[in-house]
Amino acid sequence: MTTTTKKKAHLLGFIQHGVNSHATGMWRHVKDKIGWDFARPEYWQHMARTMERGMFDAMFIADELAPYNTHEDSSDAIVKWAVQCPTHEPSTIVPIITAATRHLGVGVTLSTAFEHPYSMCRRLSSLDHLSGGRVAWNIVSSYSKSEWDAYGHTMTERSGRYDRLEEYMEVCYQLWDSWEPDAIIADKVSGIYADPAKIKVVHHEGKYYKCHGRHFCAPSPQGRPVLWQAGSSNQGRDFAAKHAEAIFAVHPNVDRMKQYASDLNERLAGKFDRKPGSVKLIYGLQTVVAETRAEAQEKYARIKECIPPEGALAWMSGHFGLDFSKFDGDAIVQNIEVPGIQGLFESIIYAKGGAPVTVKEAAMIYAQGMGMPVAVGTAKDIADQMEHYMDDGGADGFMLAATYTPGCFEEFADLVVPELQRRGRFRTQYTGATLRENLLED
Repeated sequence: MTTTTKKKAHLLGFIQHGVNSHATGMWRHVKDKIGWDFARPEYWQHMARTMERGMFDAMFIADELAPYNTHEDSSDAIVKWAVQCPTHEPSTIVPIITAATRHLGVGVTLSTAFEHPYSMCRRLSSLDHLSGGRVAWNIVSSYSKSEWDAYGHTMTERSGRYDRLEEYMEVCYQLWDSWEPDAIIADKVSGIYADPAKIKVVHHEGKYYKCHGRHFCAPSPQGRPVLWQAGSSNQGRDFAAKHAEAIFAVHPNVDRMKQYASDLNERLAGKFDRKPGSVKLIYGLQTVVAETRAEAQEKYARIKECIPPEGALAWMSGHFGLDFSKFDGDAIVQNIEVPGIQGLFESIIYAKGGAPVTVKEAAMIYAQGMGMPVAVGTAKDIADQMEHYMDDGGADGFMLAATYTPGCFEEFADLVVPELQRRGRFRTQYTGATLRENLLED
């Protein structure tokens, strides 16, 4: 395979709209947010410009609707150790990010559990207009008990949530597609702005949702936001294969990546008549880069030193819906069944290549970055590892999990991006006008 035919990586910066993201304890790191306040626009503008300088496809904003309360039946440890807490509402920073950039997209995680499809469509269409077509929606249905408790609902079964989610998407598609391209006339002489005959009134009477009305927004630049999914269970993978344009997955090694890519492509072609490879597979990766390997290892050690053990255990409990404080620290996680996110739990099970992982080890591994692989070394070392995951694991790109911010993204943009470009594995300019055009390009 020649350099010109090798796939180019897609990059996304994986963060939350909060004091801490996916590496627990980073708020106390000596390099974290020096001179920046996460609650102020200037921080997000700088983060966005840094990622655009690094020619990332998008900033990807994860979310959780309430502090986890599984650990010891309380959210005390989550609050105490700043485990993704406090966290602000993710869509509020989209206009700040896109106003500070020309090309960078924004993927925003929004739950369908407690919001009607009508308002969801209106919000996403509005953001797509304001950004000039640079918005993606990470579709989630709320998996943690704390979210359902906070909104005053009883948590539904996983299978039922996917049934609701399918109907939710059906309503969204009807709304987004309800305006014909030439519906707007805007004739100042007659005073007619739009032709009602070309704007469908959606009449939906389903098992879970009712909707009778026209979409309140004219078609946005992308028509629909880019649809993103992180399905990992059997039902989740089917949903992702049916609806997603890009998929985020966490796998600890190339073998698991390869299996996932093969499985998704089989579902695309076999179940949903979609072309294999037509959905971008973006794998989680955390990087620690320096000029020398020794310096990178020292930086990685300092990152791990910031992780609070109780906070790590509380986060793992919240994500997997099981109070791990009730287990002995030396208990083997492979022997434990969890009700929460199955695919991410596999990232723990296979974290040591299938060898036994204790609860204590699992918590610290997960708190570093959700069990995703960590690339530590020089820019060349990290580029080597990324190429391995692309060429042998089926990755189309990477969701780069934050450590200390904005430094981790500044370092990646300054050191790793030029190395990838030198190898012909990364863009040297943006070619599309919208996020969809940039993200889905080969």
